[in-house]
Amino acid sequence: MEEKDSSWEGEGMENKVMKFYSKAGNNIILRAIPGHFATSHSHINYYVDMTGLKTRRSEAAAVGKAFVQRLPIETVVDTIVCLDGCEVIGAYMAEELEMGNFPSMNMHNTVYVVTPEFNMNNQMIFRDNLVGEIQGKNVLLLLATTTTGMTMRRSLECIEYYGGKVQGICSVFSAVKSINGLRVEAMFDTSDIPGYQAYEVHNCPMCKAKQKLDAMVNGYGYSRL
Repeated sequence: MEEKDSSWEGEGMENKVMKFYSKAGNNIILRAIPGHFATSHSHINYYVDMTGLKTRRSEAAAVGKAFVQRLPIETVVDTIVCLDGCEVIGAYMAEELEMGNFPSMNMHNTVYVVTPEFNMNNQMIFRDNLVGEIQGKNVLLLLATTTTGMTMRRSLECIEYYGGKVQGICSVFSAVKSINGLRVEAMFDTSDIPGYQAYEVHNCPMCKAKQKLDAMVNGYGYSRL
C-alpha cells in the first residue's frame, strides 16, 4: 500500500516531526517528517504519519465527520471500503451518514464498513462472506494516503470487479485531485505540506544526490558511517 513508507535516515526522526492543521478544523492534525522515504510506487521527501488520525478516537471522529460534511446530501452510500487501516475513521463516517439521513439501499438504513484482503499473488480480494456487501452496493472508498493514485486505481478495479458502484473517494492525504472522473476528497493535499514532492523510483533526485556523494566519498578512500 502507498502508506507503507520506509526511511533511509530514520535516526532521530521523532525530533523532526512537523504538524499541519486541516482547513476543516484545528482538531485534525497531520504529522509529517521531512527526509528521504520510499513507498511501493515512489520516493517522497516527507513521511506522512497517519497514526493519530487513524487510531485516536477524537481525531478519527473529527475526520469522519468532516468527510461526510463534504458529501452532497443525495449521495447514496451502502458500504465504506477501508484501506490503510482506516476502519475507525470509516466507522465514524458510517455513523455520521446514518445520523445525517443519507440515502442507503441497505435494510435498516445501516452502512457496512469492510476491508479487502490480499491473496498469495498480492491481488486485492473480498472474501465470500463480504461479497454481498459489495455486489450491487453504492460504495465509498476510504484511504489514508494517496501519492501516485496506483493503489486507488487498483481498489476501484477490485470494487468494480465484485459488482460495486463507487460513488465517492476519500483520502486523508492525497497528492491526486481526481481519478477516473471521480473527485478525491482530502483533508490534506500537497499545498498543506510546504515543498512536498513525490518522484518516480528511477527518477529520484535525492537518490542521485546520495549516489553522487557516495561516489565522491569512495573516491577519496573514505567509508561512510
